[in-house]
Amino acid sequence: MLCQECGKRQATLHFTKILNGEKTEFHICETCAREKGEMIPGTPNGFSIHNLLSGILNFEPPSQSSLSSKRQPTRCEHCGLTYSQFSKVGRFGCSSCYKHFDDKLDPLFKRVHGNTVHTGKVPKRSGGLIKRKREIETLKKELLLRIKQEEFEEAAQLRDEIRELEKKVAEG
Repeated sequence: MLCQECGKRQATLHFTKILNGEKTEFHICETCAREKGEMIPGTPNGFSIHNLLSGILNFEPPSQSSLSSKRQPTRCEHCGLTYSQFSKVGRFGCSSCYKHFDDKLDPLFKRVHGNTVHTGKVPKRSGGLIKRKREIETLKKELLLRIKQEEFEEAAQLRDEIRELEKKVAEG
């Protein structure tokens, strides 16, 4: 697909804007994006990709925002990078930053990806076994929850369902 700005180079940046239920797609090349200061076309006065990411990185759930305002700025003990610096730059200073900013990353990942654990994609052809194993894991978590809540009839049904699925997995 060619760039919608210059019409010469291959489009490598693809944006989808949904405004009031109306979907608009933009396809531009890296050169045009640089010339425009990495601005997303079709937005009033432009909007830089960096600002978009910074806005996401500055997200704090309401329950934590009141607590964090009373604390000192969070700083990585290994490289000295602060979370506000990370949100401006968009990159960590070292591998220790992941552990140090862990409490702020989980809500960020949940907001961006919808989950805090990577599940990956399952191939359609050979994914049956993987899907069953994931289903068993989910049912086991549900089983523990039912036992904790003392809902033993539901727990027994889940146990039986898990056993059936485990038999199917063992059979191949």
